[in-house]
Amino acid sequence: MIDRKTESERLIIFLVITFAITWGLFFFPYIYADNTWGVSQNSAGDVDSLVSLAMLIPTLGMLLTRYITKEGFAVTGKDSMMLGVYFKDRKWRYLLLAILLPYLYTELGSVIRLLTAPEVYDPNKESLIEILGPDKTNVWIIPIALIISGVFTSFAAFGEEEGWRGYMMPKMINLWGFRKAVLIGGFVWGMWHWPLTYVGHNFGTDYIGYPYTGFLAMSLMCIMLGTILTYITLKSGSIWPAAIMHAVSNVSPSILICFIDSEKAVGWHAQSVLTFPLNTLPMLVFAVFFFFRYARKSEAVAKG
Repeated sequence: MIDRKTESERLIIFLVITFAITWGLFFFPYIYADNTWGVSQNSAGDVDSLVSLAMLIPTLGMLLTRYITKEGFAVTGKDSMMLGVYFKDRKWRYLLLAILLPYLYTELGSVIRLLTAPEVYDPNKESLIEILGPDKTNVWIIPIALIISGVFTSFAAFGEEEGWRGYMMPKMINLWGFRKAVLIGGFVWGMWHWPLTYVGHNFGTDYIGYPYTGFLAMSLMCIMLGTILTYITLKSGSIWPAAIMHAVSNVSPSILICFIDSEKAVGWHAQSVLTFPLNTLPMLVFAVFFFFRYARKSEAVAKG
């Protein structure tokens, strides 16, 4: 029997701590100091370092909440931090899915981008030539290298996933069920990113409806990606597949994306928030598939 009052209190404490530390300590001081922070070339390294640090805050929020509420720090099992790694019952599939799925929806998104805005295709993109040379024969190495990099540098992504998927989502699912939880949880996760969206880290600042359409786009993306991450966490019983997938997704592994120069886009194709729905359409398809796949099975189990 779930104690809804206790679950609600723990969820609220976690969210208050996580948002207060992240927004108050990491984001707001930079927003008010310089509204262009995060989009200028000189600050690119600074924003990346700051984002990596901020990504650890959800785990800190989880640990503080567990300490304050005396919930404990179980490593595996019921109400645990889900730190186990499991291969039995074919659960290794979710580690494989975490590695390969970001490539699939990123590459397919690049296909849609090139089909709808062919002017952005640039086979002589300067950054690509700098990496591979003029012949570009080894371009296939780029997504593999990015995937490997994502897997082995997933510590920061773990910081988010242990908090969001490892703590927040189980609480929300207990309170509202899977369907409502992934929608509300995804929106909350997106809202946590809003200060970064405001300073242009996600979509820049030169787009129609700035910054509110950016807030909406970021929240929608987090609902989509969050649905997939929640699915593989619940199915694997571990936070590690979600941490790996989050990290790999962040590096956007794709071959075709190497030939895309968004600076050449014209008309509405130059508006980042307007092209966002098309670019993320493959991710949406996967998210909808996993949403209904898990929802139907969980409801069938509940009906007994």
